[in-house]
Amino acid sequence: MPRLGEKYEMEVETVTKSREEYQGEAYQVSGLPPAPAVMVEDEIAAQGPEITAEKLEAVIRRHLGLPPLGTA
Repeated sequence: MPRLGEKYEMEVETVTKSREEYQGEAYQVSGLPPAPAVMVEDEIAAQGPEITAEKLEAVIRRHLGLPPLGTA
């Protein structure tokens, strides 16, 4: 993620909590997705084991109004 943040000049914030904190009531009512997950603005870009750089980059490009990779 830091590489994509640099590439698209955007801030990357990493939130790390203990398993107990993620499973706690306060986190569950926060509206944030279960970990692991990646969000771009308010959109869940990926969640769980299917997180890939390609999927994340596609969401970033869409949020920035850029065409998908591989298109003219």
